[in-house]
Amino acid sequence: MNHYEKGRHTPDIGTLQRMADELGVPLNYFFCEDEVSAELACLIGALTKEQKDELIKQLKSQKKLPE
Repeated sequence: MNHYEKGRHTPDIGTLQRMADELGVPLNYFFCEDEVSAELACLIGALTKEQKDELIKQLKSQKKLPE
């Protein structure tokens, strides 16, 4: 872990997935650019497929987003 933190090594996707599983966060959490995005990634990751579909529908209805 120390080598990753100091930038000497970069974890591969399998290692990142194991870390995400251990921390209880979605994989994309590691690629968020800020705290708000990271929090959204965690909240969305905890939703069911149906809840995600509903959230997408709600967001699209609030602002004209591409289908």
